[in-house]
Amino acid sequence: MPTRARRADRRGEALSKETIVHAAIELLDVEGEDGLTFRTLTARLATGAGAIYWHVANKDELLVAATDVVVAAALAHEARDATPQEAIRAVAIGVFDAIDAHPWVGTQLARAPWRTAMLDIFERIGRRVQALGVPHAGQFTAASSLVSYILGVASQNAANAVTARLHLPDTPRGDFLAAMAAGWAKLDGGAYAFTRAMAGALRDHDDRTEFLAGIDLILAGIVAAR
Repeated sequence: MPTRARRADRRGEALSKETIVHAAIELLDVEGEDGLTFRTLTARLATGAGAIYWHVANKDELLVAATDVVVAAALAHEARDATPQEAIRAVAIGVFDAIDAHPWVGTQLARAPWRTAMLDIFERIGRRVQALGVPHAGQFTAASSLVSYILGVASQNAANAVTARLHLPDTPRGDFLAAMAAGWAKLDGGAYAFTRAMAGALRDHDDRTEFLAGIDLILAGIVAAR
C-alpha cells in the first residue's frame, strides 16, 4: 500500500495552484472573506486538505494570490498609443470595475500595500505621472493621491453595493438612489444645506462617471501644478 506521504504527493500533483486560487475567488465573491475556509474550499474542489496545503500554506497566502490574479486581469489591457491621462484613466476604471465585481479586493489591497498587486497599481500610475512631466519632488504626492482616490472610492462604492444587496435585495439600484435622494431632500436646510441641494445629483448620477470625473479633477490639478 502507498504511504500517506505518497498519497499526499499524488493529490498535490492532481490539483494546481491556479485551480485552487480561482475556486477561492469564486467563494470570496459569493461568501466574502469569512466564507473562505479550507473546509469550504476542499468541499468545492472535492479534494482533501493535504492537496490544497501542498500548494498554499494558509488562508493569508491564498488571499494574496487571489488578489494578485484579480488585479493582474484588471491591468492587463492597455493601449500602446494612449496619452498619460488616458492610461491613468484606463488603470483607474480597470481597478474600479475589479473591486466592484470583487468587493473583498479593496480590503486586501489596503491590508497589504507592500504586496505585488498594490505595487503593480502604484507602478502603473507612477510611470504615467512621470510621463506627464511632473517634477521628481512632486511625483510621489501625485501618484499617491491618485492611487488613494482610486482605491478609496472604488472600495466605498463596492461596500455600498454590498450593503444595498444585503438590506434591500429586491430593490433596483435606481430605486435605491431615488429613495436616498428623497431622504436628502427632506433634510433640515440649515444643518444640511449643501447635502439637501445635492439630492437631485444623487438621484441621477452614475457611479463610474462620477469616479472618472474625480480622476479628471486630480489630473487637472497635477497638470496645473506641473
